[in-house]
Parts: sequence; structure tokens; C-alpha cells
Amino acid sequence: MNRATASEEEEDLSSSIKVSLAFELEGLSNAPSLMVVEKALEKIPGVSADLIYPSQTAWITATDRVHPETLIEVFEQFGIKAHLSNSSLLRRHQQLSAEVNREARLDRYRSRMDAKRISPRVRRHNRQEMVHAVRARESGWIKRRNHTTSQHEDPMSGDVLFTARALITPKRLWVSLPFALIVLALSLNPSWQFDYWQWLSAVLAIPVVVWGAWPFHRAAAGGIRRGISALDATSSIAIAAAYAWSIAMLLFETPGGKSWRSYPSWFAFDHGTLTQNEIYFDVACGITVLLLAGRLLTRRRSQSSLLAELGRLQIDPQRIVTVVRKHRLKRVVQELNIPVQEVRVNDDVKVPPNTTIPVDGTVIGGGSRIAASIIMGQDQRDVKVNDKVFAGSLNLESEIKVRVIRTGHRTRIAAVHRWVKEATLKENRHNRAAIRSAGNLVPITFTLAVVDFCLWALISGNINAAFTTTLAVLACVAPVALALSAPLATRNSIEAAARHGILVRSGEIFRVLDDVDTAVFNRVGTLTDGEMTVETVTADKGEDPELVLRVAGALAMESHHAISKALVKASREARDTGAGGEDVPHWIEVGNVEITEAGSFQATIELPLIKPSGEKIMRTTEALLWRPRSMTEVREHLSPRLVAAATSGGAPLIVRWKGKDRGVITLSDHVRSDSSDAIIAIEEQGIETMMLSRDTYPVARRYADSLGITHVLAGIAPGKKAQVVRAVHTRGSTVAMIGDESVMDCLKVADVGVLMGVDRPSDLRDDSDDPAADVVVMREEVMSVPTLFKLARRYAKLVNGNIALAWIYNGVAMVLAVSGLLHPMAATVAMLASSLLIEWRSGRARKY
Repeated sequence: MNRATASEEEEDLSSSIKVSLAFELEGLSNAPSLMVVEKALEKIPGVSADLIYPSQTAWITATDRVHPETLIEVFEQFGIKAHLSNSSLLRRHQQLSAEVNREARLDRYRSRMDAKRISPRVRRHNRQEMVHAVRARESGWIKRRNHTTSQHEDPMSGDVLFTARALITPKRLWVSLPFALIVLALSLNPSWQFDYWQWLSAVLAIPVVVWGAWPFHRAAAGGIRRGISALDATSSIAIAAAYAWSIAMLLFETPGGKSWRSYPSWFAFDHGTLTQNEIYFDVACGITVLLLAGRLLTRRRSQSSLLAELGRLQIDPQRIVTVVRKHRLKRVVQELNIPVQEVRVNDDVKVPPNTTIPVDGTVIGGGSRIAASIIMGQDQRDVKVNDKVFAGSLNLESEIKVRVIRTGHRTRIAAVHRWVKEATLKENRHNRAAIRSAGNLVPITFTLAVVDFCLWALISGNINAAFTTTLAVLACVAPVALALSAPLATRNSIEAAARHGILVRSGEIFRVLDDVDTAVFNRVGTLTDGEMTVETVTADKGEDPELVLRVAGALAMESHHAISKALVKASREARDTGAGGEDVPHWIEVGNVEITEAGSFQATIELPLIKPSGEKIMRTTEALLWRPRSMTEVREHLSPRLVAAATSGGAPLIVRWKGKDRGVITLSDHVRSDSSDAIIAIEEQGIETMMLSRDTYPVARRYADSLGITHVLAGIAPGKKAQVVRAVHTRGSTVAMIGDESVMDCLKVADVGVLMGVDRPSDLRDDSDDPAADVVVMREEVMSVPTLFKLARRYAKLVNGNIALAWIYNGVAMVLAVSGLLHPMAATVAMLASSLLIEWRSGRARKY
């Protein structure tokens, strides 16, 4: 019969329709075990699950008979909040709508068939119920339990490794504290003890060790159920064991007598008092209260202050702003007071003084002084027309009008908030190692406690002394300090970097930055501000320099590169001033411009040709604008006059038509004021500096010498720069590539890619498959780069010190506890002191 039933169920499942569901997960950081969660989900018939940790998502295939609420309840058992993704909600809504329509048709058919047997009142009631169900489902609501959660819930609150932190509340501490103080006062002062005081202590300790210590008991039970080690399991066992031992002493030994008095000793080897039986209600209550106080203090001081501040800077979508908008039909300008969520791109928003700028945009009216957001160090600057401003900045002085470029979640402050949040949640190998070591420390402690009890009982014959030392072992161990040694310092270091306008993708990047020994700079857009100007125009003998400049400007017309913009600007200025006279055409026709593999611009142009008779005609010819990469190219193709021009100035560009090089145009760019100081600061840290340039070696070397850069990689075409960076890496160097978005390929092949010159929030995307960069520098100062290296080295030193300190403490404390030199209460104080010390050291990373 059972086999028949099982076969029927399997056949039923096989005939059911399979659906795919995607869940977005919260609270998966430092998750106990993905495999455990997947196995629990797959216990449901017809369900297969795949949890993706980096993206915090779960992909589940199930039969259409499995309700999403069933899966959500499984996640909740592990402290994970799951929400159906938008696409899954849409598919679910379509499926339910189809079912509702089908059910409605069946109901209509049944109502017609049973019209004579069902009263009108019942039919009306059924119809109303059906209408309500249809409306509820079409509105997108799926029946689920109503959970109210705080917006600022600790992301580790549901993780059994770190105890259910949502249960550790000030109320639990303040309720437990009076009972614990009474028990401690009676236990530690023999003169205050009266007849049957020990029984009163047993009663007063019950709410403390049961309700007050419930978060620790719950964590221990959850760890046992899931087959992992909860970090507070040792404390939970110590509390329970101390109370159970004391009750046993009251019931079966002399401490239960009317006139019994306690003379506690802080040292286990003092056999004068420990030869008699002892009770430990004070230890159970003391451990509980100290743990609650320590966890609350640690949680309060370790909360992410930057994320909270960024959250406060987020613009309320319901905030009313004044928008100047032209009516589409009436063609009149009007001022509208509308919510921020209704503001459109290209709207003009008025920002009064002493208010926060609600959008990213460009100032088109007025001028003022603004204070940048916290991610830029609260710098103040004056803004005028055409200057860019960003949401979250504070307008200090006078009203300005801002033309909207981005609003809502597309603003830069919103992108930074997402970046920092993702970066603080991402794991790295040192965080995992610290947590894994802390988890392994718990079973080691239990084993040591059992061995300690047996040895003390066998050698000394004093069971009470054996239990006291065992209790001290359980109370002194500090797995939480070890577990927090790396993650807390990682988060604080990421936030400290963000406050300096430096966004680091994860703590793992800090570790790689600490190992960097070579920094490669792309010159344009990094060491310079990206704006270039024409320095000199040198024509060969018999050539017109104005015509050389006009041809170069015509070929570069369609390009948006800084060099092309400089050529076009210089050409237009020369044309407007009338330079060259009538011999130089006012406009040069250019055919389709092709960019060669070497990066040269090639096209057909129309140039004037003067016949011997003096007649001027237009002829089409091939023209080329190219940039030499080596001295060999310069010497082979150019005349001595042009060779001297190409090697004595700035970046050279050569103009050629009719197969002959006609002239050389040199360009100069503006070096950032702090570039030289930044290079010196990097060199002082023992990091070798290199400059990547497309220019010939003499030109690039001249730039490098002016800045103090050690090595030059010159003559590198844009398509070859990534290969050069990879070659530097293969020689054994750990490379940090610093450049703007024009060298994204180089950033990806380097050990660490540092992106500078970020203007668009899209550059702050956080795509695991195609990340923008490992580090994004939002400031324009080059000094941010040596600051980044200093932060990385400080982080590595801090984490290494925390881990070493945690292990040294645990080792020394266990030796003292086993030797009988540490009372259980003193062991608890020492354990909390070690955790607070680690937390204090990690908190230093916020200040730089």
C-alpha cells in the first residue's frame, strides 16, 4: 500500500507543471552554510534549489503546487529574508490571473447550473468573494505573513554564528540586571547572607539564566541543529552548567542547608574553600549580564555610521521642490511645486539657500557656495554657471537654478550608497578565515573543558575545583573577538576610504593593494587634467602651417578625444581670425574618416591646387593624421626640420597628404598641481612608478622627469596598452593600474585597477561579471592614490594585529583557566575585554 501511494505521489509530481522562481535574499552575509539551506529546500517534493552567494539570490525550480510562502518559511528558519524578484512576481501574477479567469468561468457555469438550488443571497456573497480575490491577485499581492522589520536591522542579526542579535535588546539587559545584582551581592558578601539565601538566589537567577540568556541558548541550539558552531555556544553552556550544578548542590549536598554560607575564592587551586561544595548562581547571572552589556555596546559602536549618514542624505521622493518648466501647449514658462519623484531630466530646479540639492545637474542660473557630501570630505567650493553639482550637497549661500541630469536612484550619492553597501557585505579570504577559525575554536574549547575536568578530578580529587576550572575555560574563550578581528576592520576601512572619495570594492582589494610594488599611470586623464592645447605648428619647407592646422582639425572633427578637441579648437580659432589669408580654404571637405589599427585618422579631403596659369581648382587627395610611437618612425619618415619639432616639444602629431608629411603639430596638456607630490609620496612607500604613454620616448621621458616617475613605457598604441600592463605583471610585479575610462582594458588585466576621472554614476556600477574597476577615485587629486596605498597598508597591519591579538588572548586565557588562576567571573570579564579591545582597534580604521 505504501509503495502504491509513493508511486502515485511520484506520478503526480512528474505530471505537475514546473515553474522557476527567483528570490532576492537579505541576511545572507556570513551565512551558516548554503548547502544546508539548499538541502532544507530540496526536502520539499519537487523542489531543486541553487543559492548564489555573491548576488544574494536563490534560483528555485518547483512544481506549480508549491506555494512561494512555503519556500519563504524555509528561508526564515535560517534567519534569511527572501522576496520574490520582480520578474517572478510578474510570472506569478500572470499564472494566478489565468487561474482566476478559469475559476471564474467554472463558477459562472456552476452558478447557472445550480441557480435553482442556491439562494440569491449566497450567490451574491460568492460573487463578492470572487471579485475581492481577483482584485487582490491582480494588484500584485501574494498572500504572505505580515512581517514588520526595522529599516536599520543589523545584516548579521539572523546569523547563528553571531547570535540572534535582534533578541539582544536593552530591555533584556535592564530586566535581568536587578536580579543579577541581588544574586551577586548575596554571593560575594558572606556578611549579607541569611538563612536560605541560596534558595532565594536560585529563584532570582531563573529569569536571568532563562529569559536574559535566551539569545545565547537559542544560538547554541540553532548551531547544534544545523551542525555548526555558534560563537556564543560556550557562554550558553557555561551559564546552563553553572545553574544546573548549583541546583544539584542545593538538592543533594550541604549548600542546601538552612545556615550554609558561601566563601567564594577567585583561585581554583585554593583548596581551603573549594574542598567544600560551592554554588555558582553568581557566575551564571554575571556571565549573562556581562554578555548582554558587551554585545549591546559592541553593536552600538560597530554600526555602520557611513551607511546611516548616506541613508540620511538620500533624497525623499515626496520632498516638494520648485521646478521651472515650459508648458508644451501654451509655450509659457511656469513654476511648479512638485515632488522630487516627478522631476524629469532637463527640468530646471530652484535650490534655495541652506537646503540640500535634490538632483545631479548643471548650474544654469545664479552662483553660490556649496558643501560637498560626506564622501568628499565635506569640502566647500564656489559654483557658478556651467558647474556641475550633485545630489546630497548643501547649498550654503544663495539660490541657484540647476538643470537636471539625473534623479532618484541614478544620482551619484545613490550609486555610492549601493557601492559601499555591497562592498561591506562582500566576503574576502581573511574574513572567512577569521570566522572559520572562530567556529573551530568552539569545539576545541569544549574538548579542552572535558579534558580539564577529568584531569582535575583525577589528580586533585576535588570535583568542585574541577568544575570551577572547567567553567573558567568555557567563560574565558573569545571566539567573537576572533570572528570580528577581520570583518569589522574591513568595513571600517572601506568606509574610511569612501569618506576620502575613494571607493574600494572589497576588503580583498586592500590586501592586494598592500602587496602592490608597481604603480602604472596612464598619463592623459590621470596625471593631467585631460584638457590639451596646441603648443606649436611646424610646417616643412614650402608648406603653409595654417593649412597644416586646418587639415588636422578637419580630420579630427568627429572624434571626442582630448587631442582631437584641441586640434578642432585651434583650427576654428585660426579660421575666425583669418589666419592664412585667401590661400587657405575656409572649409575643407572631408570624406569618411577611418581609424587605422595604429590609431591614425585617414580620409579623403579636398584641397586647392593652383595651376601655372594661376587658376585655382579643388582636388581630392588622401590625407593622414598620425602619431609616431618610436624614434625609428620619426627618423624614417620626417625631414630633419620636422624631426627636431617632433622631439623637442610636447606630444607630436604629423599631418600627411599626397603621401608626403607636411608638418608637425605638438600639443601640451595641463599637469595636475599635485601630480609631482603624489609620485614622490608613492615612491617613498617603496612602490615603483611607471608612466604609460603613446608618445615617443623623448617626449614621454620629459614628462616623466618633470614629475619624478622612474620608468616610462613609451610608444604604446591604445590597443596594445593592456598587453604591456600584462607584461609588467608577468615579470613578477604586483601591478596597480591607475587611469581613466579610456584604459578600462588595462584596469581589468592589472592586479588592481584604479579608475580616476569618474563623472557618471554608471562608472560606479557593481557588476560581478564585468566590474567597472577595483577602486574608483571620485576626487580629482592625484594625492588620492598614495592615500589609497596608505589606507591599504594600515588595513593589513590592523587586521593582522587583530588576528594575532585574538589568538594570543585565547591561548593565554585558556592556560590560566586550566591552571586554576582564573575565576569564571574574571574569565568572563577578560573575554569581554578582549572583544571590546578588538572592536576599539577596528574602530581606529574609521579615523584617518
